[in-house]
Amino acid sequence: MTMAAESRTKPGPRDRFRAQVRQEVKAAALRQLAEGGPEALSLNAVAKQMGMTGPALYRYFANRDSLLTELVIDAYGDLASTLARASDAAATDAVARLTAVAQAYRAWALAEPHRYRLLFRAPLSGYDAQSTSLVEASQPAMAVVLDVVSALAKPGTAAPQGSAAQFREWMKRHGIEDVTAAVAARATILWARLHGLVSLEIEGNFSSMGIDPAPLHEAELRDFAH
Repeated sequence: MTMAAESRTKPGPRDRFRAQVRQEVKAAALRQLAEGGPEALSLNAVAKQMGMTGPALYRYFANRDSLLTELVIDAYGDLASTLARASDAAATDAVARLTAVAQAYRAWALAEPHRYRLLFRAPLSGYDAQSTSLVEASQPAMAVVLDVVSALAKPGTAAPQGSAAQFREWMKRHGIEDVTAAVAARATILWARLHGLVSLEIEGNFSSMGIDPAPLHEAELRDFAH
């Protein structure tokens, strides 16, 4: 690569400044989410926090929904990286990897409840939480779950009756070729179980009952693995 070509590929000062401001905007928006949920998210309020005018901030994000979309995509990426690290760090034993990924999922949700809710709830009326970009952003995290569930799959296992064709179509849409419909169904069931427990936990339902949810998670994983 020539020096001229290399200089064109490197971001200049203006690009670096723009990227920095965008990160600061997203950090401020996450603080708003943590304090008041998606309804509290306001570009004007973010601009005020940063000492900017509203119109100046619109040069970085066209509207609240575009900012919200980037926050969702970032959160999916962070969750996927967390799960992948947990899987990679675990022993080669399939049950150990499953346990590590499930524990990482729960820990991420407990540490980032406002971001977890952003992923698995419709954040605002009229916001398309199932847009193509968001669905695609969710796939790397699901890929980790598919991988650990695939390692546990028993030969001859079938998908629940009536669901195999649907899962094959879902895998076709997302270019998933190395797992069976049965594995996809089991991975979805695992996600549903984890999500149910985690959602109740971050909303304080177990605390109000005086119940420690950790043994429930452990029992659920033992049941799923065996």
